[in-house]
Formats: sequence, structure tokens, C-alpha cells
Amino acid sequence: MKQLWSPWRSQYIESLQHPSNECEFCSIIKCTDDEQTYVILRKQYNFIVMNLYPYNSGHLLVVPYQHVSDTILLSEAALGEAIMLIQYCLKALRNTCNAEGFNVGLNIGVAAGAGIKDHVHFHIVPRWIGDTNFLPVLGETKVISQDIKKMYFTLKSELEKIVP
Repeated sequence: MKQLWSPWRSQYIESLQHPSNECEFCSIIKCTDDEQTYVILRKQYNFIVMNLYPYNSGHLLVVPYQHVSDTILLSEAALGEAIMLIQYCLKALRNTCNAEGFNVGLNIGVAAGAGIKDHVHFHIVPRWIGDTNFLPVLGETKVISQDIKKMYFTLKSELEKIVP
């Protein structure tokens, strides 16, 4: 059997074993170095950030500044802006990655698969025909072939063009 080298994955696994007391998204909100945290865009009520543990290359998150666990607790303004940012993400991913489809959604609560259960966030995952194969099914491994830093700058540039 061949080995796949993905050292970034160990950071994720270790974070689950030794969780921080501070919300990951609230830490990002406080940080002023967007490049370090992969924040692509900040608006009034939400920000767009790259997922550090993506399902596919270009996997984005729209995260409200409001630290709430459910969309029913979000202000109408924050929810409305989040939906608009999702639209901009779809446009940017179509323009830069030629995405053929998308999974857009959120996981509310641990039972629904929320990894960060106390701070609701929206996932935008670009998809392509044939982007899954035997590896995720049999090997429980997903290969992300694109460099996250390169994708960060590509998407940041594209979103700066299309977001008013």
C-alpha cells in the first residue's frame, strides 16, 4: 500500500484531542492578519474564510461575527448578508475554479455533524464531475491537489472584483 503524506491533517486531529477554550472563529475575528488566518473578505456582519480542512479545493466558509449556535439566533441583517456572501462565493468559485456544482449548507449541532458547534457557519464546497473516487471511500483519505495559499490569493482577488 502506498502512503499519502498530509502533515496538515495531524494539526486537525490534535485540535480535536486538545480543544482550545476559545472559539476558533472568534479567534479569527480578533486577528488582524487576514492572510495568516485565510480570511478572504470581511463585511459588516460576516466574513469569508478558507476552510483549513477542506472537503475540496476552494472550500469556503461564511461566518457571522455573532457567536451563536443556530441561524434562528442570528440577526436578520447578519443572515441576509450571509446569503449574499454565499452568492458571491459561488460566482467567484465558478470564475476561478470552473466549479460544475456546489454543496452549500450548515451543520447545526453535534448530532448534525457540526465540528464547531457553538458558532454557526455556512459551507460552500465546489464540486466537479468525478471529483470523488475510491480513495475517500476505501482509504478514508481525500487528496486536495491545490495549494491553499495560491487558492487564497486567487479567490481574494476574484471576490474583490465582484463584491460591492
